[in-house]
Amino acid sequence: MTIGIEALNVYCGVAQIPVPVLFEGRGLDPARLENLAMTNRSIGLPCEDPVTNAVNAARPIVEALTADERDSIELLVTSTESGVDLSKSVASYVHEHLGLGSRCRLLEVKQACYGATGVLQLAAGYLAAAVSPGARALVVATDVALVDARSEYAEPATGHGAAAVLLGDRPRVLTLDLGAFGLHSYETMDSARPTPQFDIADTDRSLFAYLDCLSRSFAAYAERVQDADFVATFDGLALHTPFAGLVRAAHRKMLREHAGAEPAAIEADFQRRVAPSLAYPRTVGNLCSGSVYLALASLIEHTPLDTPARVGLYSYGSGCSSEFFSGTVDTGSRAALAPMRIGARLAARCALSFEEYAQLLKENLRVLVPEPHRDVDVARYDEYLDRVPGRPRLLVLTGIDNFHRRYAWH
Repeated sequence: MTIGIEALNVYCGVAQIPVPVLFEGRGLDPARLENLAMTNRSIGLPCEDPVTNAVNAARPIVEALTADERDSIELLVTSTESGVDLSKSVASYVHEHLGLGSRCRLLEVKQACYGATGVLQLAAGYLAAAVSPGARALVVATDVALVDARSEYAEPATGHGAAAVLLGDRPRVLTLDLGAFGLHSYETMDSARPTPQFDIADTDRSLFAYLDCLSRSFAAYAERVQDADFVATFDGLALHTPFAGLVRAAHRKMLREHAGAEPAAIEADFQRRVAPSLAYPRTVGNLCSGSVYLALASLIEHTPLDTPARVGLYSYGSGCSSEFFSGTVDTGSRAALAPMRIGARLAARCALSFEEYAQLLKENLRVLVPEPHRDVDVARYDEYLDRVPGRPRLLVLTGIDNFHRRYAWH
């Protein structure tokens, strides 16, 4: 049985702020820009939330399907740290606005930045069991940023948006190596979202947990996969990217551990196998559980794929849970991604000044707060939407009635 990613798309909003501009506006130390290795950060508008991000990421995938293919989506799962209700799932709204059929399981999962990968693997197992031949699963990782000046150096690294992954038995983007995975999980308080308006993080604890889990999850992978070698087995690597500088450090650590490599060899390997995966993430920021799939899209679109290639993927979620897994891509993978125009849409985002960013921030921090009634004047944000050339219609949040969120196409 062949199972994998049939289609992949990301939506990272319509606005961004250059990271140096944000550093200057906050009075952060510019000497730390190099280690961060980020150039831009995606910014949400106050009319965007986890539902709109998810729908805007998944809609191009769904619209490309035939009616029968849409009906084959039997499982829709949203992975998010940004739930809008303690009972009702984000998936229920997403299902409605994607126009999917009623014979579909709807679920929402949470495990920080790992959730989408956990669901992807569980869905792959369900599809591989062939209990429902021809079925597909749609997994959407969707989040919003709640960072502000309180977050200090985490603020420039935190992204906004969603990644949508369609799984099935006709993988065109990535064919999963079924059964080839390694897991490592334990309880730690490296980051959390205790309120709908604020993230907290123990930065040092989180960075060490990320690096430790990479080593240990790959070790578990190597126990399952005969002759697996971190250097020789994988033609490319796509790692969860809280910020690009951490991925560089993680790669350096692994090459020292597994190959005893010298700095020049480490740099050459980084440029060949890892740097292509960072082209998109370094312009977006941490996309939470969608981050590794943004990195995968970046890797595919920035790596020569003349022959089939094996990709090693690493997913880490605070709290914490991690997984190293793998799959293959080929010459058709880039063609499968091309209609999504991911790079072009990232380039088209409007650039914000620090003053514009600061004005949006207060309203953005309200987006997850449960309110019985609220109206959102979308027209107030047309000045940003109209600065995006060729912008497609987007789903936007228009208000809340008796805690029920309402949306419209704009």
